[in-house]
Amino acid sequence: MIVITTPTGAIGSRLLGILLEHGPAGGEKLRVIVRDPAKLAGPVRDRVDIVRGSHGDPATVNHAFAGADAVFWLVPPDPTAPSLDAAYSGFTRAAARAFTAHGVRHVVGVSALGRGTPVADRAGLVTASLAMDDLIAGSGVNYRALANPSFMDNVLRQAHSIRDEGVFTGTLAADLPAPLAATGDIAGAAARLLLDRSWTGIGEVPVLGPQDLTPDEMAQTMSEVLDRPVRYRRVTLDDLAAATAGFGAGDAFVRGMVDMMRAKDEGLDNGVPRTPRTTTPTTFRQWCTAVLAPAVLA
Repeated sequence: MIVITTPTGAIGSRLLGILLEHGPAGGEKLRVIVRDPAKLAGPVRDRVDIVRGSHGDPATVNHAFAGADAVFWLVPPDPTAPSLDAAYSGFTRAAARAFTAHGVRHVVGVSALGRGTPVADRAGLVTASLAMDDLIAGSGVNYRALANPSFMDNVLRQAHSIRDEGVFTGTLAADLPAPLAATGDIAGAAARLLLDRSWTGIGEVPVLGPQDLTPDEMAQTMSEVLDRPVRYRRVTLDDLAAATAGFGAGDAFVRGMVDMMRAKDEGLDNGVPRTPRTTTPTTFRQWCTAVLAPAVLA
């Protein structure tokens, strides 16, 4: 039995699709925790066990983890949380207790790059995510944290600006190379770990995408795929704070976002060597062709 949290999210939905395709052949049963089962497609609802509720709720996770062998764990963002500890470790504490109580043996969690870098303790959202990893590891399960960089899919948030102004923005230096991963590749890494549970102990699995790219190189690729000029415009951390607050985020989340992006500019995502094991297949050009172009050109 594999339990999947956030089965309607960007990563969770892709993971669920992979597990529905490959899990039954290995005898795996699938259970999902979801607030609104109606958001699952009808054919999906017919093939999974559904536990309705929030995976931050003690009663929900105690129900969902009964009889579970493995869990996919992803904390949804909470821009209104009173603190980053509450948003990550606070949300996870009930699950960590339930892992132990129900004898869950393997957990795969979505986390971030940065552990061991000089800025890991002042990286806002990432620092909180790494503390969550430590909490899960302390529960006694075999744990793998998917250590992710920024997501290619985040560029979709700027589809209107790219279409209407030919501009995408960010706080990183325009010439700073950094890894970039597609959510589909993150889901694929999670699926491999969940379906082959021969691993033990605690560790990280970096998901680095196929190459490091600068923001200027990303803009060039977008220009070529979209057949229209796109340029990168760097904004300040103060601009980021104002924009994040403008979307309704509280002070803790705003500061966490600013601290994370400052740390990324100082090398947070560049501490893991690129090897065949840490490299994932989807290129930014492929992602732009398959995902960004339809959104921008629609």
